[in-house]
Amino acid sequence: MTLAIDKKQLPLDWPTILFLAAVHVGALFALLPSNFSWKAVGLMVFLHWFTGCLGITLGWHRLISHRSFKTPKWLEYFFVFCGSLSCQSGPTEWIGLHRHHHAYSDQVNDHHDSNKGFWWSHMEWMCREVPAKQDIARFTRDIANDPVYRFFDKYFLPLQILLGLVLYAVGGWSFVVWGIFMRLVVVYHCTWFVNSATHKFGYRTYEDSGDKSTNCWWVALLTYGEGWHNNHHKFQYSARHGLKPWEVDITWVTISLLRRLGLATDVKLAPSKS
Repeated sequence: MTLAIDKKQLPLDWPTILFLAAVHVGALFALLPSNFSWKAVGLMVFLHWFTGCLGITLGWHRLISHRSFKTPKWLEYFFVFCGSLSCQSGPTEWIGLHRHHHAYSDQVNDHHDSNKGFWWSHMEWMCREVPAKQDIARFTRDIANDPVYRFFDKYFLPLQILLGLVLYAVGGWSFVVWGIFMRLVVVYHCTWFVNSATHKFGYRTYEDSGDKSTNCWWVALLTYGEGWHNNHHKFQYSARHGLKPWEVDITWVTISLLRRLGLATDVKLAPSKS
């Protein structure tokens, strides 16, 4: 079990701090008129969906972290690739930390425990060497030896650089600024709002979820349905997070389409909430 340590006692993770700072500074160049074009903005929106929805919310989160449904292995690996392009670490670390969060949600061992404050749960925890990383191997035994996962664990950053070179060749610096830096910043903060905002703002349909998770409509819109977080913490196994008729869940719509095509099977569902 990971020991509870005061956040101020945790050493700073300087490589992560410098990397995040560089990405955010790079995104500022999108403010220059010379880097603006509607094509570049459209590219950013597409890659946001490709890496944020297909990669993180559908692939790394619902499919792999929680095994809410099954896909052919080639399709699972495609979603692992999509998530790797979000540049949120390698898949094994991300999935291991997410499973750790569910094991200790809003407890002292939770690496982004919302009781430590909004800023901590949003992103400050990533700037520290959190003890939870020591438990990643324990939570990822099902994927740890998979060579495809290990490849993306090792090369997710070079893949981002390669994507940047492709975008530069196709559309110049505006495509790099919007398709890499601005897109990463937007995807990052959308993802982080699930850790922070949906443990602070919104309503709670299930008071017995065992933590402070909430359902937050604006986070759900930004994250393709991940904002129905209280529902998710109550029914972690469910491929559908939006349980009420007005709880729009784009990721669930995508999974439903895959099921119709025969590409998603053994789909696990929570009871709908009227």
